[in-house]
This record gives sequence, structure tokens and C-alpha cells, in this order.
Amino acid sequence: MQDINFISREPLLDPSLRVLGYDLSWQGADGYLSQPSESDLQALAAFVGERFHHAERGYLMAGTTIFLSATPETMRSGALAGLSPKDTILMIDRVDLGEASARDDIKAARVAGFGVMLRDVDLAGQDKAFLPLSTHIEIRFGGDDFPAQARLYAALKQSTMRMVGRGVHTWQEYQSCSTLGMDAFVGNLYLTPRPGAISKGLNPAQAMILQLMDMVRKNADVRQLEGVLKRDAALSYKLLRYINSAGFGLGTEIQSLRHAVTMLGYSPLYRWLSVLLASASTGSHSPVLMQTAIVRGRFAELLGQSFLPRGEAENLFVAGMFSLLDRLLGIPMAEVLDSIQLSEAVSQALLTREGIFGPFLLLAEACEKGNGAAGPLADALFISASQVNEAHLAALVWAQSLKL
Repeated sequence: MQDINFISREPLLDPSLRVLGYDLSWQGADGYLSQPSESDLQALAAFVGERFHHAERGYLMAGTTIFLSATPETMRSGALAGLSPKDTILMIDRVDLGEASARDDIKAARVAGFGVMLRDVDLAGQDKAFLPLSTHIEIRFGGDDFPAQARLYAALKQSTMRMVGRGVHTWQEYQSCSTLGMDAFVGNLYLTPRPGAISKGLNPAQAMILQLMDMVRKNADVRQLEGVLKRDAALSYKLLRYINSAGFGLGTEIQSLRHAVTMLGYSPLYRWLSVLLASASTGSHSPVLMQTAIVRGRFAELLGQSFLPRGEAENLFVAGMFSLLDRLLGIPMAEVLDSIQLSEAVSQALLTREGIFGPFLLLAEACEKGNGAAGPLADALFISASQVNEAHLAALVWAQSLKL
């Protein structure tokens, strides 16, 4: 793997903004690699497969679809060995369909269980012969011809092929595509405010969780914490389920809040309450924002673990988790911070992306955008691309283990 490249992650969303999977690709100094070499493609597939496969636990991302660019040569190589075929979609560009072995290679990938997505194909030309071999087709929107593009691809709605939209830049276009029957969308539109969205503020569950977080911060007696949590049995169940998740790695099952405090202490409990706070959101953006916040929090924490004391690295998790809390709650970040007592360093990172935690948070965010910013940010922190990529995929696995 070339040490100058960083993995970028874009979520694949269904029309309800639930995360179906991720498009993983390389970004270099100038952003996404528009024409990655064959060695780049094989390096990414092999790296992902190695990090997502565990000798005893098997494939760690089961149920989450991973989209990877590939060529017929990639399909013939051993680079795909560590991937789960039923959880992987190989994206092949039109230019590669002209290879003599392309049809046989795609057939072999399909027999092995991989999905295949065609990109930039000519539906009316010779490329249509490949349609029966594919499971997905990418529909790239852009320019001023959105209505014409939408009508052209609407005919595919009746087929068994899944349609994935890319280049949908506005919420109006998103709604139009949803109406036409698009199955998934790739991109970061969800990070932009949706027109007409109503600010709902805190719901009762979130208000209760914030009360608990404040009590934990003040080291309140565990009996007081139990008294608050008993008001909502569902929240209590979810909190214990998160704590007992494979992602935490405890050797014994936590039976109660008192048991959790005895085993973990108060500081890690704050972490799990922050996850609970994100999962208690009920807005239309909540599924993808919650998932992104959790990955971002763990990613930032892993980036800082080798450079910061343990307690400070745990604060990075909270900073990452809370970095989307304004969107989850529908209120400005300054107002969020009025409701939650956080350290000055965490608040500074959330408001300005500065201070001791800000650069780590910026680096985690850069790997969601693919804009080429990851390299300079990593250099400033003296973190190598390989370290960033390791932390990135480890964060995805950790979030998956929570079974949100």
C-alpha cells in the first residue's frame, strides 16, 4: 500500500437515510484518486479484507455492504480473498468492460458471491450486454440535465438491478430520486441542513441522559444514578447492551448500572451515555448522523491514543461523538454546550476545531470528505497514512460491534 494515500469513506444511504454500507476509496494530496492504478485497487481491497477479517470471529463487518472499485484484473487477483463476497460490491468502470476477459471475470465474481456495480455505462449501446451480469448500476447525476437523467433511468425501476445514485447534491434532487425508486445514494449530502427541518431540541429521553451525564461528571452516588435510569427501562436496557457489546471487550457480562460502575468506573460510563444520547435522537437524519458520530468518535480516539494520556484520548471520543450533536438535536452547537458541561478543551474543539483535540477531529472528518485535507492534517500531527488507515477501519469495526 502506498503510504501517501488515505482511505476515504462515503456512506451508502437508503431513502430513509439509514446506512446500508460504505464506499471506500483512496484519497491523495489533491482529493479522491480519479484514476487509481491497479496496484492501488488491489492494495485497498487486500487492506480492507485483512482488517475486516478475524481468525476466530470471522468477517467483522457482516451485514454492512462495502463498495470497492475493481477491474477484471482485480477480480482475478488474490486481493479479494479476505472480503466477504455477500457483503461486497465490486464497482467496475465502463472503460474496463472492453477487456477481452471482462465478461468471464465478472461472471466468476458473481459465481463467487460478489455483487457487481457498473459505472458510467451506455445503456443504449454495447454496454447493455453486461447488464444481466450486474447486481447494481451507478447513476451519476450532475450538471443541468438532472430531469433528463432521472427520466432515462426511471425505466430501470422495473428491473431487478439495484440503482445507486451519485452526484445528488440537493435535497430536492434527493427527494426526486427517492420518488423514482433509487435504492441507495452515495455521498455526504446528509451533512448539509435539510430545508424546512424543524428544530425539535431535546426529547425527554435525551434530557434524562444529559442529567445522568452531569451526575456522572460530578461523581454522584450510584444509587442516585440508578434512581434516574429506572424511570426508563428501555434506556437502561440499551445502555447495558452497549456496555456489553463486543466492542468494549469485557470478559464478564454487566448486569446492572452498579455493576458497570464497579467494573469500569465513572469515566468510561460517560462514554456509553454519549452513545446512548446519540441513539436517542428521533429526527429524519438520526440513523446516518448517529452512525457517523460513533465512527468519528472512535476514529478520533484511536488517532490520539498514541499521543495523548488515556483520559485525554477518551475526551477525544466524546468530542467526536458530540461533533454532530447540533445536527442530531436540531439546535446550534453553542446552545448544545449550554446544556452539557464539557471541558474547555472539548468545547473548543467542537466550536472552532482548535486546541489539543481539534486537529484530531479535523483529521477524522477529512476522511469522510475525500478533499485531500487528510495528508496535511496527518503530517501536522506526525501521524502516518498507514496509522490513519488502521484507525479508520478499526473504528468502523468497533461501531459495527455495537449492533446499533
